[in-house]
Amino acid sequence: MVIALCFLSHTTKAQTINTDSTFIKIVNSVLKNKPTHYRHLDSVFKQHKNDSIKMSFLLDKATKANYIEGEGFAHNMLGIIYRNTSQYNKSITHHEQAKTAAKKAKNIELEIVSLNMLGVNYRRQDIIRLALDNHKEALDLAETIEIPSEDLKRSIAVSQNSMGNIFLALKQYDFALGHFKKSLAIEKELNNKLGLAINYHNIGYAQEAKNQIDSALINYKTSLKYNNDINSVIGRIICNNSIAKIEIKKGHYNKALPLINSAIKNATQEKDQFYIATSYLNLGLVQLKLNQLEQANTSLTIALDIAEEYNLKSSVVTAYDYLSQLYEKTHDYKKALKYNKLHQELDETITNDRNLQYANGLIIKYETEKKNNQIQALASENEIVKLKLKQNKNFLLFSIIGGCLALAIMVILYRQHKLKNEKKIITLEQEMLRNQMNPHFIFNSLNSIKLYIINNEKENAVYYLNKFSKLIRKILIASTEKEISLHDELETMALYMNIENIRFSNEIDFSITINDNVNTDLIKVPSLILQPFLENALWHGLSSKSGEKKITLKVSKSSPEFVTISITDNGIGREASRKIREQKKLKRKSVGLDITKARLANFSKHYANDYSIEIIDLYSDNKASGTKVIVNIPVRAIALKTA
Repeated sequence: MVIALCFLSHTTKAQTINTDSTFIKIVNSVLKNKPTHYRHLDSVFKQHKNDSIKMSFLLDKATKANYIEGEGFAHNMLGIIYRNTSQYNKSITHHEQAKTAAKKAKNIELEIVSLNMLGVNYRRQDIIRLALDNHKEALDLAETIEIPSEDLKRSIAVSQNSMGNIFLALKQYDFALGHFKKSLAIEKELNNKLGLAINYHNIGYAQEAKNQIDSALINYKTSLKYNNDINSVIGRIICNNSIAKIEIKKGHYNKALPLINSAIKNATQEKDQFYIATSYLNLGLVQLKLNQLEQANTSLTIALDIAEEYNLKSSVVTAYDYLSQLYEKTHDYKKALKYNKLHQELDETITNDRNLQYANGLIIKYETEKKNNQIQALASENEIVKLKLKQNKNFLLFSIIGGCLALAIMVILYRQHKLKNEKKIITLEQEMLRNQMNPHFIFNSLNSIKLYIINNEKENAVYYLNKFSKLIRKILIASTEKEISLHDELETMALYMNIENIRFSNEIDFSITINDNVNTDLIKVPSLILQPFLENALWHGLSSKSGEKKITLKVSKSSPEFVTISITDNGIGREASRKIREQKKLKRKSVGLDITKARLANFSKHYANDYSIEIIDLYSDNKASGTKVIVNIPVRAIALKTA
């Protein structure tokens, strides 16, 4: 029976191909001439490239004919088809095979397209690093060509647009706008209506995020005009959803509803799960605003189910947020808190500091490479000038050119020196950024305190608001000073743990012990130096642990040269934490410890001794029972002033 069904399926596909004589002729012509330009193939198969059966047929024929460019093109088209139906693993496999074919054929154009398509796949799934890496690699490859063709310019525009989309996901809207405008300029030069439609929409999205809703609406409508010109169904779905979102913000709910219903209908016909989920999220939001709470619950549940099934993280984040608002309206505060926490935790995996640091690091690297290339180009020009000088017998001309050469070298040296200083400043700024409290910390803390207010727990709300205001004040003061007293540092950390403990439902037993021989007022330490260790203990040690949760901070002085600070937690241990991060696909290199070491190293330069950090894995009955961090900081006594 199974064999018969397979045979019937294969026969049906074969008949579908065989009855399309036009397509067969095109394939035979392409196999005979074997064109290498991707755009040529895209034009030839324009009417057929969205048909998976036909593209599979082309792939089979191209493979048998050893036509590598044809294989790569077919793989990319199949990858796009699978991506548009949210089958991301299949899509990535085809684009990877297209990239392999491109490298085998040494076809840069095909490789760039394949890299960009991989980047789009990872971006759809909010896998930020892989998305950035692929688009950056595509952009670097394209910029190795001195005089790019139209096709390469188009690929550069795609890379710029895609990197802009990644910065949108990271909520870095000014960076995003910069990339979109670069992409838009190229698309205008090429008069590519699809590219213009995409970039006008994305510019509108960034403006909407910056609350420039009138400008955003203009750009959305401009995008819709171009999408109508090229009859893009997906484009109309995207624009209708975005225009509807603006109408919702303006309170025009009856204007938004028909736009969203049209988007749901078209997205369902296209079987694009990403935009089906987006449309139901917007429908749920309108129903929420209209107090149609049962309908809103149904719409948001549909959106969440689709988003979770297809790993659409941004849509899951939005669904959690809207459901939290929904349950707050129905006075089901337990569920409101649950979805609020889920929203915060997942949002942090997308827009956390490490992703921002990684993205900003790429920007710095990219700009630095461009400046270095300019310097190398100048150096090459100067070498040519030197060769000409050797051949010139006219002493006067030699002297003039020699003077110019000396001036040029001075300019280059000055530019190198300036570049080095710029890079140093940027690095210092990055380090300062990385050592601030998590930007989500303030938002999450206020949300937690808000729930006390909602639940009418006034005393708790006032108590924690006071603690929170003291903490923020101390952080602001500490951020302006390189060194603070250990007393102030410990006081700040106690406040920090007090606030963080709200998010753990006050389950954490945190204590500070100071030996009698330690005068914390006389000991200086770098400001906020202990916060990363406490944060690691909380989120890597205790967040996944059930039962008793303890963190102990001890201060002692075993020698006159050092103060010893130990932070001990009874969490799950480093190995178990690493496995959890891997399961959650959060394979990011931790930079917090490296930055802390760099700050301590800089601090220690003014002392006779160096700092040291030791991390000890704790075990009980051969099972992980926590982690202990021991930090030895060099000290110097500050003489008390007397009258």
